[in-house]
Amino acid sequence: MTAEILKIDADEPEDDLVAYVAHMLDSGSVAAIPTDTFYGLAVDPVNLRAVERIYEIKTRARHKPLSLLISDVDQAYSLSRDLDGAFDRLVDRFWPGPLTIIVKAGSRLPLRVTAYTGNVALRVPECNIPRAIAKKLGLPITATSANLQGLPECTYATCVKEQIGDQVPLIVDGGPTGSTVPTTIVDLSGGGNSWMILREGAIPTHEIALVLQG
Repeated sequence: MTAEILKIDADEPEDDLVAYVAHMLDSGSVAAIPTDTFYGLAVDPVNLRAVERIYEIKTRARHKPLSLLISDVDQAYSLSRDLDGAFDRLVDRFWPGPLTIIVKAGSRLPLRVTAYTGNVALRVPECNIPRAIAKKLGLPITATSANLQGLPECTYATCVKEQIGDQVPLIVDGGPTGSTVPTTIVDLSGGGNSWMILREGAIPTHEIALVLQG
């Protein structure tokens, strides 16, 4: 297999090209796409065979859930449950942006996608391409980094091609990604306005605390 390279404008993604990528994902394919941090591997998360393919490509541990990119906050409400004021304050301040929020998964998502935790990690990215794809697909898309275990994350499509170009059918080239710093991950799944930082990334912990405690 040799990956098809598809150039899409990062600022104004062409609708016909976005529709093509969404069709590929809807058909069960894996596509490498740019995000606002690194290039990621996108699939339809409800297609369990496609989800399994991501774990195979990355040789990723099966107990690790996959982060999902969504087009807007409304999609988050359709995919999760028991959201509270802490969630609303964070998304009002940091979405779209490099903040991944872990919440309780709703019934639309298969347990396999949550790695049987019952939780899901969601983010509305600043990058226009994944938002457009998720909107066209009508579903979130997976966003685990498009690199092999032990190798650096990719900020260019050529890097993806070098690492896994023989394992994915499609690489979307949207130019260089906007950051080399990973997202901050905050866990709200405990409910009751409780929260925990699982990884400090582009957004410092003190900024999260100011929003949640203010």
